[in-house]
Amino acid sequence: MSRISNDIEFKQALGQLELPQQRRLAAMFIESVISLSGDERIGRVLKSANNPDASGDEMARALKEAKTASLYSYTRCGAEADWREQAGYFVARAAEAAVMPEGQIRSGGPAWQAAMSCRMARTCLAIDTGEDAEHQESETQYQILTDYLNEQKT
Repeated sequence: MSRISNDIEFKQALGQLELPQQRRLAAMFIESVISLSGDERIGRVLKSANNPDASGDEMARALKEAKTASLYSYTRCGAEADWREQAGYFVARAAEAAVMPEGQIRSGGPAWQAAMSCRMARTCLAIDTGEDAEHQESETQYQILTDYLNEQKT
């Protein structure tokens, strides 16, 4: 497979994947920004997202943990707009997307939704640090997906 190099190719490739594959990729995207969240619940959610045999109960518990992490980080952002806390909020939102029940999945699927939240998390960090990293997370995600698809072919 050729390298994915833009969002059109990225979204199209994600759309061709089954739900367990989408969840796995969502977890991989989150792993690239997990350092932006200090919430240990996110790691537990990723274990469920990475498990294609996870039961409905396990996924429900993971979603509850992700929502709790999201709410906790949202309240920590506060009125002062702490960009690092805001980054943690978006990591938690990505975790929610990764384990969302099939009937509640938003447009584009869990991997797309997680990818967008991960990009927002990276943007928050860039605002906080003043670095220019506009396309950094997109490029990382394109490479993750390209590598994943190549592994599936072997």
